[in-house]
Amino acid sequence: MRILLLTHYYAPEFGAPQRRWSALVQRFIASGNQVTVAAPVPHYPGGRPTPAQRRTHHVGDIERGAHGETVLRTAYLPHRTDIFSRTADHLIAAGDALRRLLARFARPEHRPDVVIATAPAIPTLMVGRVLAARWQIPLVVEMRDAWPDLVTHVGPAGAIPAEVAHAPHPGLLRRASRWAVVLAKGQVHQNVTGWQRGAQAVVTTTDRFADVLVERGIDRVEVVRNGTDLNAVRAQHERVPGERSELRCLYLGNMGRSQGLEIVVRAAARLHQEGTALRVRLLGHGVQATALAALTEELSAPVEVLPRIPHREVGAQYAWADTVIVSLRNWAPFAWTVPSKLYEILATGRHITALLEGEAADVVREAGAGDVLRPEDEDALVQLWRRLAADRTQTAINGSGRRWVADNADDELLARRYLEILEEVTGR
Repeated sequence: MRILLLTHYYAPEFGAPQRRWSALVQRFIASGNQVTVAAPVPHYPGGRPTPAQRRTHHVGDIERGAHGETVLRTAYLPHRTDIFSRTADHLIAAGDALRRLLARFARPEHRPDVVIATAPAIPTLMVGRVLAARWQIPLVVEMRDAWPDLVTHVGPAGAIPAEVAHAPHPGLLRRASRWAVVLAKGQVHQNVTGWQRGAQAVVTTTDRFADVLVERGIDRVEVVRNGTDLNAVRAQHERVPGERSELRCLYLGNMGRSQGLEIVVRAAARLHQEGTALRVRLLGHGVQATALAALTEELSAPVEVLPRIPHREVGAQYAWADTVIVSLRNWAPFAWTVPSKLYEILATGRHITALLEGEAADVVREAGAGDVLRPEDEDALVQLWRRLAADRTQTAINGSGRRWVADNADDELLARRYLEILEEVTGR
């Protein structure tokens, strides 16, 4: 089978979408399939390629990927963290991908058997729809997390450009900007639902979001979870909990508005003031990292806010920790999502401090992998860490999370399921 994957995020970048597709593509090719990937020149997360990436990746390059896939590098727009410049980047990459793919597959005998278009970014779905219709081949739409619901739920706060916020008449301009954003988001939501209905299958990563899509009239919705490679994630539960004098709490991942990590800093500060021995380490990147570091200093909290690290160093961080934090805000669409990092944490066998609701909370409970608290519940977090600090043997979960991953979210299992879906829609 010849598979065309359209994605805005791909190796050698590192992140949840990149890791997912690297794992799946590796196994697609190992099963005898051909894979072509259309993705921009690497420029995540900084919005620009690193000097090394600029030397080795160029717009229009045809590269051989790490697993034998063909990678067509498309254009990109250097961007900031705001929604406007990021959306412009998505549009430019999508438009260039459409132009280059139509030229590359001009001859029918060379065309793929199926197109997979994955969001984010949203314009990628439009390109997938156009190509599938032009070539009369099946389209599979993959909706990572609850897109675009997360964007439309968050609202326009924080998305207004600085030039608008500081204009001579900011109140009027802010209101106009907010209305424009709301209208645009509503149109995006409508368009995405239409593109989903036109696909032969929609793949999502959680059961709850699959149910939402079915309620919206999507005929065929399949679930292929995010996952992890059990062979690559070292189990960390061999150490006897309680051998240290302090409770060690670790967060690894994005430090954005969605995670609500200020609750973690405030809880740590309160426990420190009452004399509870603990240390918290936040590692990653995101728009809230600077604010979290400032809050830590303001409250004299026992918290380190550190930059992201190479994935090869992550195992040492898990070994350091007694409990690993997974946190999302109390926003309705998050009840339909499961943070992709959760599966890796489950595979380590470490205890999880889960500030979660919905399906993600259900996963932690089902796996018996830690304690689940309501999102943004600072008092409950203080009580939990006070209890764990008093008796760190309570962080022992005896590898139950790892067993759950083996049964539900191992990469080998997920790739087989994905290939079954592709074979069904192509009739192979």
